[in-house]
Amino acid sequence: MYRTLFSLVLSKLDPERAHQLAFFVIKALPTFGVGRLVRRFTRPDPSLAVDALGLRFDSPFGVAAGFDKDGEGVIGLGQLGFGHVEVGTLTARAQPGNEKPRLFRLIPDRAVINRMGFNNHGAATAARRLGTIAATRKRPVLGVNIGKSRVVSVEDATADYLESARVLAPVADYLVVNVSSPNTPGLRGLQELDLLAPLLRAVREVADEVPLLVKIAPDLTDDQVRKIADLVVDLRLAGIIATNTTIAREGLRTDPAVVEKAGAGGLSGAPLAERSLEVLRLIRAQVPAELCVISVGGVETAADVQRRLDAGATLVQGYTAFLYLGPLWARQINRGLVRLR
Repeated sequence: MYRTLFSLVLSKLDPERAHQLAFFVIKALPTFGVGRLVRRFTRPDPSLAVDALGLRFDSPFGVAAGFDKDGEGVIGLGQLGFGHVEVGTLTARAQPGNEKPRLFRLIPDRAVINRMGFNNHGAATAARRLGTIAATRKRPVLGVNIGKSRVVSVEDATADYLESARVLAPVADYLVVNVSSPNTPGLRGLQELDLLAPLLRAVREVADEVPLLVKIAPDLTDDQVRKIADLVVDLRLAGIIATNTTIAREGLRTDPAVVEKAGAGGLSGAPLAERSLEVLRLIRAQVPAELCVISVGGVETAADVQRRLDAGATLVQGYTAFLYLGPLWARQINRGLVRLR
């Protein structure tokens, strides 16, 4: 049914507008007990529970950062069957993001190009909302992803991240330093070890006992991935999220003119699957078994999720396929995982 709706209606809407409409429904789920009824239908089987980061996840499958930028739909997403929700990316300064249009579908590739630019209402505003959510008993695990404010120079990035971390760490189950989005000028340069090491060390001190992870790009070389993995171990961080969106455009089936018209931005979805899996394997071969590795990129089916788990992922996240497969996607993943076990 959803595929028909997508084909006949949603695919004809501006992608960002379609996302806003869907997100409105997700935010409304907890209202009047509707979400509790949905939860009876979508609750993950107890056999899927995972212990990681000192937390209990109902399912290894969660929502990647970018879907719920300001933490407004956490409860509703949990009621749809996701074991965790990573909100953000949040920045210390509220910012509108890049000019529209900034979200583009590549339907033949089941992919999306985005150059949203960390549009959000700021860390302090989110912290007030997330504090209420964190106190809620029946909710998914809550991750908070932080990035650099656009108006802040790379030289001042550490202070900017620390401002976000101070207000958001107390309301997060885990905290993520995002240095890998292609849509904020200079951000990916922070993945260079001489910049990344002091940044992560400083945020770790502010995060205190909250598990801290770093999110990296798929466009790093294999050697860069290994060096960052070594750094994470040396700094005793809780884990790595691999990977963010890619700036690559090779091997796409979508008409090149459509891709060119979409322009710059990060590509996510099915075309990212193989590189994301490669990076996962590189990291897992480099780090201790107890380090949390969250795999994201190109995941669509339960078999995809199980493949990542078999390759050493502690947890798996998705986003783009949600736009193509609809609100029962997490339920389908969770039920499929049970059948595969």
